[in-house]
Amino acid sequence: MRQSPRAGSAGKRSSPRRGAAALPLDSILQGDCLAELAKLPDASVDLVFADPPYNLQLDGDLLRPNNSVVDGVHQAWDKFADFATYDAFSHKWLSHCRRILKPDGAIWLIGSYHNIFRLGVALQDQGFWLLNDVIWRKTNPMPNFRGRRFTNAHETLIWASRGQSSKYTFNYESLKALNDDLQMRSDWLFPICSGPERLKDDGGRKAHPTQKPEALLHRLLLASTNPGDVVVDPFFGTGTTGAVAKRLGRHWIGIERDPDYAAAAAERIAKVTPWGPSALEALRSKRSEPRVPFGTIVELGILAPGAMLCDDRGRFHAEVKADGTLATGGWQGSIHRLGAQVQGKSACNGWTFWHYRNGAKLAPIDVLRDVAKRQLGLDTRQPLVAAE
Repeated sequence: MRQSPRAGSAGKRSSPRRGAAALPLDSILQGDCLAELAKLPDASVDLVFADPPYNLQLDGDLLRPNNSVVDGVHQAWDKFADFATYDAFSHKWLSHCRRILKPDGAIWLIGSYHNIFRLGVALQDQGFWLLNDVIWRKTNPMPNFRGRRFTNAHETLIWASRGQSSKYTFNYESLKALNDDLQMRSDWLFPICSGPERLKDDGGRKAHPTQKPEALLHRLLLASTNPGDVVVDPFFGTGTTGAVAKRLGRHWIGIERDPDYAAAAAERIAKVTPWGPSALEALRSKRSEPRVPFGTIVELGILAPGAMLCDDRGRFHAEVKADGTLATGGWQGSIHRLGAQVQGKSACNGWTFWHYRNGAKLAPIDVLRDVAKRQLGLDTRQPLVAAE
């Protein structure tokens, strides 16, 4: 079944369950993620981003050719007794995440080949509805030192809505603009976190072994949240999610049990300066705008019956009729049907295919919808364009 995206909409705020504490916005909750998630109100957050333990199952140190030890993931938080233990843990925290998400909320998970497939199963078992898997392809991955496997050059993200009928947020136009007016693909190219962005401890070592790049979170939050939305990260680490959310004008809640990670995250986020409201204005989705039929353009006199339209190269011409149809060569129909007929196609977007003469230039009739919205008193941020 096709999902209906909540493109560009802020979503309804849901009331917390009776007796629940107020939502602790823009703060780090230090403690076990299961215990802290249990304290959050039902249906209270818009998005969850989770970078859970990988469960790498490492038997020993990984050595470079010169016998130096690779600074990888060796911490206790990544160790589980077996797959069953890991799966049980995953189901528990995902169950809490689904409970705290609003009906139109969504979740992003990121993982490696060690855990992402198990997480995908757990997501579906909990009732989430998978929307996309996204490949984060690393420009500078760690080499495969032993030469016995392919270089592991990517991680996988899963984007899922709370349920099949959720009207999740997807800022399609913003992502397309971000990608030079091409549809954003599901393979994203970013370097791993390095340089000044990589947090270091007092000894100069990485403060966290799996710190994610801010560019990755920027794209993710821009795609699936709006300013003012609430984002929860149950495995906060050194606070990348909070830092990017603060900069983008989103509220955030981080959960982290390690006091050193939590302290590093708090110090990092305190240094972030939020961008101003005007800088955060995103392109509005046409799906979220009020619908204006072509007949309304005619009824309001923006285009009069008898006006002539053509395609952008002047190959096809059609006359506007009083009932909002177009006619040419014995054919008559809607702007979409006639546009398809003259081209010999099965479908056509008449709003962008048909053009009217605006002074010395041709302009798509799509811009006239904004004139109609202005006359009808509907909200629009587009400039008024006069039809001549």
